[in-house]
Amino acid sequence: MLDLRAHLVGCRAGRTRGEHHRRTDRGVGVSEFDPFEPVDVFTTGAVGRPGARVFFLQLRTGDAQFTMKCEKQQVSAMVDHLRHVLEDLPPPEDRPIASALELTPPSSAEFVLGPIGLGYDPRADMVVLQFEEMHEVDEDGEPVDDDHERIRVNVTRGQAAAFCDHAEQIVASGRPNCRWCDQPIDPDGHPCPRMN
Repeated sequence: MLDLRAHLVGCRAGRTRGEHHRRTDRGVGVSEFDPFEPVDVFTTGAVGRPGARVFFLQLRTGDAQFTMKCEKQQVSAMVDHLRHVLEDLPPPEDRPIASALELTPPSSAEFVLGPIGLGYDPRADMVVLQFEEMHEVDEDGEPVDDDHERIRVNVTRGQAAAFCDHAEQIVASGRPNCRWCDQPIDPDGHPCPRMN
């Protein structure tokens, strides 16, 4: 499913797009990550108050940082799929400490996250993650052009398991759901459709 010969691959020409696709100031280029080495930190976090939070995925290696803006649903889906991959593998021996998973405040996101791919490389005993920048597609679902960022990274089973635990806490710390309609309850109240 994933080409494991390249740890991280970056390709992009510098052209302007709509605000949703606009790349902000770049901190670290993807090519600065060492190939076939796991990143030091693979985490997620949210900035803002419940109901208006912005979610991020973040990779850190030494002083280098790569941050992607994403949706809460993407984080939840990653947790589900990572847990599915990990359930067939031996429990990880080492996990990062919880405080290491705190999101370093991003000055900007490298890109807005689109498609996500994940798998497991049994030879390297690594979870392989592929992240692609959100891009325009034609009526057949094919990219309009190849002018979007793609990165691929390997993380340990321990990092993947710790990410899942941390991400579940981040997702759950938002607005509580109504017990009747399962819709999020805003701090100002909630017009429940089942109670009308």
